[in-house]
Amino acid sequence: MKKIMSLVAIVFFTIGSFAQTQWKVDPYHSSLNFNISHSGISIVNGNFLEYTGNLTTEGEALNNAIFDFTVKVNSINTNVKDRDNHLRSADFFEVEKYPNMTFKSTKILATGKPDKYLLYGKLTIKDVTKDVIFDVHYGGSVKSDKGEKLGMKAKTTINRFDYNINFDPAAAGVGKDVTIVVHLQFAKQ
Repeated sequence: MKKIMSLVAIVFFTIGSFAQTQWKVDPYHSSLNFNISHSGISIVNGNFLEYTGNLTTEGEALNNAIFDFTVKVNSINTNVKDRDNHLRSADFFEVEKYPNMTFKSTKILATGKPDKYLLYGKLTIKDVTKDVIFDVHYGGSVKSDKGEKLGMKAKTTINRFDYNINFDPAAAGVGKDVTIVVHLQFAKQ
């Protein structure tokens, strides 16, 4: 009988140690930002205001974490109405034809530095999916009477031409490299 009880305890312990935790992005404490060179002399900043994101973790920190994001491209905001409308047009994002951009992670690796990770995944913009790598700083987690939260910052740079965003092909006015900086807070479900 003792052997059976021990076996049951080991099974429950093993299942519990591999239990997955689901998190949803908290849009009130998160932001999806980008910046790009303008005329080679300044930077234009912008963000996306509508998005959903899910995170699945196993255990502590971000080991084996899985990220899944969808961004409503129509929600692009650079604080200039005419520019935002131009970015929604066929010259850039073609939001009528491609309303969403997505990111799905493929793996996450600890770098060996405290709270630093490399997040690998597939970024889809318009009709193109490319591999990207984000540098991630894990901010940790905190528990309160409102539940448990987890925070991080992720950063990468992409070439807009790789995603068929070909306006200004010489990149004289609008740069080719887009820096993406994402500040995220997730709420435990």
